[in-house]
Amino acid sequence: MRGGSGQAARTPFVLLVVALLAGGLISLLLLNSALNQGSFQLARLKKETTALTDEEQALQRDVDAYSQPDALQRRAQELGMVPGGTPVFIGPDGEVSGNAVVAETPVASPSPSASPSPSAAAAGAPAAAVPSPAGPPAVVPPSAAASPQPSPAPGR
Repeated sequence: MRGGSGQAARTPFVLLVVALLAGGLISLLLLNSALNQGSFQLARLKKETTALTDEEQALQRDVDAYSQPDALQRRAQELGMVPGGTPVFIGPDGEVSGNAVVAETPVASPSPSASPSPSAAAAGAPAAAVPSPAGPPAVVPPSAAASPQPSPAPGR
């Protein structure tokens, strides 16, 4: 009877070991599935980040192009804006420093680049059809021309 009782005592131990192995394999399968899902999500987020970075750089290039001085001047002229004169300041005590004057539309002088080319004149094209790349020269008030400008730091 000894052989039968030894067999009976070993059965729960074997079942316990099999159950632990099965549980370990199932937990490894679940862990592997979670890691795979995380890696797919990581790849999707990296692709989305790359797309958003490209969009941000494109928008930054647009902002830089619109904020260049010549582009700002051209857009201001399209909107009918004119260069302002000397600024007037109001101090904290209400004292006004400077003379307020109405900004006037500058007289547009024909620039050399706006003159029609000989081939355009021969074809009968009007002078206004030739675009000016630089636009009209900036109007500098007399007081601003006489005021000293700070010199830039060396090496900049």
